[in-house]
Amino acid sequence: MSTSDTLYLKIGKNVKVTSDRVRLGEIAQICCAEKTVESKVKTLRLPMDWVRRPGRYVYSILDVLPVIWQEYPKLEINNLGETDFILTLEKSQARADVWTWIKTALLCFLSFFGAAFTIMAFNTDVGITELFGRLYEMVTGRTSSGFTLLEISYSVGVGLGILIFFHHFARKKSKSDPTPLQVQMRVYEEDVEKTLIESKKSG
Repeated sequence: MSTSDTLYLKIGKNVKVTSDRVRLGEIAQICCAEKTVESKVKTLRLPMDWVRRPGRYVYSILDVLPVIWQEYPKLEINNLGETDFILTLEKSQARADVWTWIKTALLCFLSFFGAAFTIMAFNTDVGITELFGRLYEMVTGRTSSGFTLLEISYSVGVGLGILIFFHHFARKKSKSDPTPLQVQMRVYEEDVEKTLIESKKSG
């Protein structure tokens, strides 16, 4: 290996692993003209002495460089990724048990009736029933029974509008634009990551 060899390293802001024995090749994109060096660096282990259980841990590129320089002291390293990143240690995937299915069903139950209550509260607050009654009487000249074409089309339209708005009918999910919910979840994740990194720096 010549002293002019350069290794390019790129690590994302949040990398996910399922084991506390992590190799650099699992968390970073590594490229070097000397392929033997590239292969060796990918097998080097990330120091994880303080990682005890699943969770999020803040790392710095300064935690990674000494690991590489210990093996190749004269290697020039060009960092193309994040200077600070989060290592997320996840639990290994296991088959869903009965309790998992119960929690999922309970969450769906609460989400459904919570959303229904919110819509009903909104309709009551704005007086949608009285509004539809007046519109029906103005157009037909008859008193509304409370169960007319207006109420039916409004009810169907609310549900259909939500499904279309969140792209539930998209045929090719991988190529379609992200849904508004996905965008907001990504913004939330970025805020969490930024807060964790800033807390680590200030601490």
